[in-house]
Amino acid sequence: MKLPFLDIWRPDRRRGGLLPAPTDAWADPEGVAELLAECELLRARSGSAGVLLDDSPGSLEELDQLLPRWRDDPEELPWLGNDAGLYLGTVLVRTLPGAHWARGPDGGPVVELASGRAVDAVGAGHQWADDGSPELSRVYAEAAEI
Repeated sequence: MKLPFLDIWRPDRRRGGLLPAPTDAWADPEGVAELLAECELLRARSGSAGVLLDDSPGSLEELDQLLPRWRDDPEELPWLGNDAGLYLGTVLVRTLPGAHWARGPDGGPVVELASGRAVDAVGAGHQWADDGSPELSRVYAEAAEI
């Protein structure tokens, strides 16, 4: 996995120091997509509930049906919401032609659709984790119809 924004941590043997920070962390869209697709906490929690996250729109529907046991843990809730948003974005990027991760207005990740519209998948994931609305599958459906 090539992630250019991690190059700052790799030694530069020619100059005896660290490589300079890259000018744009988003320069490697495939690397960014791979990194953002990890969603370890969500994958672990959904797996223990019998839901396989296969990066398909159908898996979003299955997530929407889970009992929200994570709401009982205030420390886990924001992490799970973040993972839910990253997973939603991953499904959008992997299934909608022309969709890709981009830097949002606040510097965080958003999914830019082929139409130019940006979807705040992470924000939707946090709302979903907090109160179940909007459903992840609904956000996907709305993005897919444009």
